Amino acid sequence: MTYAHTITLPLPFAEAVSRVREALAAQGFGILSEIDVHATFAAKLGEESARALGEFLILGACNPSLSQRALTVEPEMGVLLPCNVVVRRGADATSTTVQTIDPQTMAELSSAPDVRAVADEADSRLRTALTALEAA
Repeated sequence: MTYAHTITLPLPFAEAVSRVREALAAQGFGILSEIDVHATFAAKLGEESARALGEFLILGACNPSLSQRALTVEPEMGVLLPCNVVVRRGADATSTTVQTIDPQTMAELSSAPDVRAVADEADSRLRTALTALEAA
């Protein structure tokens, strides 16, 4: 089983990030956290490490109703939330990669059927967002 859904967009990094936010919002996801890995590398490891990595942003996406359903059934699912969405572009790349976690990965860790149903819906919504990004 793969643990990510991946697409590549022929867009500059900043534009890709903006469109990812819009596509996620259209599917009911808000952004709870944002980790600028490039900036962290620059601050902690130096500019050379940051340049080698390229642009790299991790968005913590959350659909509150889906999260509520999952956490009601199995509070331990909280360690797997929010759903990570990565937007990255290598230093010399001409396109930007967008990846979302495959929610089925989370469901694999649970024996609760209701968690599987939440993962199915989250997966559908994340895939719809990726499809919309590719079509734009």
